[in-house]
Amino acid sequence: MKANDPEDRQLRITPRWEVACSTAPGRLVAAGVPGAAQADMARAQGWDDWHFADNYRRFAPLEDVDFVYRTAFRAPELRPGESLWLCSKGIDYQCEVSLNGRFLASHEGALSPVEVRLDPAISEGENILEIKVLKAPKKEGAPEGREQASHCCKPPVSYGWDWHPRLIPTGICDDTAIVVRRAAWLGDVAFKYVLSPDFSRADLRVNSEVCGREDGVFLTFSLKDSSGREVLSRRAEAKEDITAVLSNPRLWWTRDHGDPYLYNYEVVLHGLNGEVLDVRSGAAGFRRVRLVMNEGSWDKPEGSPKSRSDAPAQLELNGRRIFLKGANWVCPDVFPGLVDEGRLRSLLDLAVGAGFNVLRCWGGCMPEKDAFYDMCDALGILVWQEFPLACNRYPDDESYLGVLAREARALVARLRNHPCLAIWCGGNELFNSWSGMDDQSLALRLLGSICLEMDPRTPFLPTSPLTGMAHGNYLFRDGDSEVYQWMPASSFTAYVEFGVPSLAPLPVLKAIIPENELFPVRPTAAWVAHHAFGAWDGKPGTWLGEETLRHYFGPASSLEELIAQSSLLQGEGYKAIYEEARRQKPHCSMALCWMFNEPWPAAANNSIISWPDRPKAAYSDVSAACRPRLASAAFSRFSWRAGEEFPLALWLLDDTFGQPSESLEIKAFISPEGASSGEVLVGTWQTPPTADNTNLRGPIVRVELPSWPGASRLRVSLRVSGRPELDSTYILAYNP
Repeated sequence: MKANDPEDRQLRITPRWEVACSTAPGRLVAAGVPGAAQADMARAQGWDDWHFADNYRRFAPLEDVDFVYRTAFRAPELRPGESLWLCSKGIDYQCEVSLNGRFLASHEGALSPVEVRLDPAISEGENILEIKVLKAPKKEGAPEGREQASHCCKPPVSYGWDWHPRLIPTGICDDTAIVVRRAAWLGDVAFKYVLSPDFSRADLRVNSEVCGREDGVFLTFSLKDSSGREVLSRRAEAKEDITAVLSNPRLWWTRDHGDPYLYNYEVVLHGLNGEVLDVRSGAAGFRRVRLVMNEGSWDKPEGSPKSRSDAPAQLELNGRRIFLKGANWVCPDVFPGLVDEGRLRSLLDLAVGAGFNVLRCWGGCMPEKDAFYDMCDALGILVWQEFPLACNRYPDDESYLGVLAREARALVARLRNHPCLAIWCGGNELFNSWSGMDDQSLALRLLGSICLEMDPRTPFLPTSPLTGMAHGNYLFRDGDSEVYQWMPASSFTAYVEFGVPSLAPLPVLKAIIPENELFPVRPTAAWVAHHAFGAWDGKPGTWLGEETLRHYFGPASSLEELIAQSSLLQGEGYKAIYEEARRQKPHCSMALCWMFNEPWPAAANNSIISWPDRPKAAYSDVSAACRPRLASAAFSRFSWRAGEEFPLALWLLDDTFGQPSESLEIKAFISPEGASSGEVLVGTWQTPPTADNTNLRGPIVRVELPSWPGASRLRVSLRVSGRPELDSTYILAYNP
């Protein structure tokens, strides 16, 4: 939702800011707003690139200091009834606001806006506005790591994770300005509607918060279609809800199921004589989202007495049960304030290219800026939005719950009008032994009640995973089990997190690892800092996975070869998991990899996009596996030898609706990768006529693997006669 300048007169001052560290208060440096104080200090002091080696450790002392932002401005002449305000969309995390040495307000929380009236303290001439941002909060007595954030609403990821360095940002992290307000202005505007069962009408109710004077003002509302044609208009008194009925609304769909059609609404606050006092506008998409029980879930648990069944994980969009294919989204930068629209656009275009229709905004990170949700609206990508709670036991005490309530209300108010918003979730992995929360935890009961009150028609989950859902595995090979074994043996309603690690592309590694440490790869400070060794679960090999790579390929002779081996496992592993999850439809309804992007250039992890927006080799494999319709093959393992019987299970995966029913001819071939000859036809499958959103299980074809001297890879090719867009290719290990 956007605020608009109601007339040509300048009502918004965007000042230049400086910032100083509390240990050197007189040493002011230029501040980027939005941004982060630590980034400003590093830039001003000429620090070496903090992404390189373990340079990020230089930021450690800045965790425990306060920062003071300072700006000077001349107050504009205020007309009768006008007031002057500091308006910030986000300050991370605790702050105190003063004007001309006079304390005005304090605030805690980066999600709720900071709005402070300034005019009672302004003076003629120059005014000095200061925002003191307090040091990063740390729970007393907690060990270093995420538990230090378990008493507050600051996202815990910056306290250190297996893919995120310990670097705790503070500062002004979102748009901030000095604003002239009229005698009355608009606060929160809630655009609500209820679709009829047959979707033939939308009953609208627009609730507008009028701040300041309410007497003598009124509201007008208009709704326009995508061509700009007005389809509705209404007038109401300031305290009244605006109600209207829209007949035959065009529905908003995810991009793979239709058109993410957007209307545009505008709410105008008028004065007594009709003059414009304030305006709010935004995009509106009409859709109905529900989480319903997955097929077969009511049958679990078996026997009597009955206990808790699987939680509903099947998303229904506009009455259609759709399969969700996507990824976990994490903040695109360690400093969330530095993320701009260009970075978001680049990453979301890649999400579209991957064939994703949903992104899970993971609860350990800061929720994104408004532009992210605007783009998801327009691109037709659903958002599973979590509150910033992850892997901790959050307390039931009143102080924490008070801040959480304010932060949650601000987030719900900001996002509830977006058609992309599909699921609210309390946070990540809270019903686990390392978190220890449960259904009776007051924080989760509070979040559920706020969502019910403010956005009752968007589904709410207390945490992920719930009964029936899966987080993990995160390795191609764990012990003696591969993805080709554990995925077919699983039966979950939703695979909300799963991962296969790989090394970053060579240019990324050269930019973060000293040249003399690049190869042979070993646990130097740079490789460890960038998560290649000992990053997860106490296992020294994660995320590089040298032992797994040697198991399949033997020692690598160069870094390029090691990257190629790692990329092959990640690509084929992700392909196997996505396609197997789809084979388990309709009981399974969701597959979201861990993870899509990353906040800084990691040497190795589960992401498919390296920082800032460079696709890994596996990105194309994920894109292939997430096509709405494709020929698919299932294997029992990755590595094969000449002379072995090679069984190949054929499938047609189909998540589409409204396609003409047809019979397809699918041919399966094997060949040595990279060879111009030696291709063998394994089998042909003539499918029965297809139906909407229905997979077809084909035959298992078998062949004795030929001896191809010198070959080390086995290529499996599925070709659909006359439909090359449905073809698929797989690469497996081969020993002649």
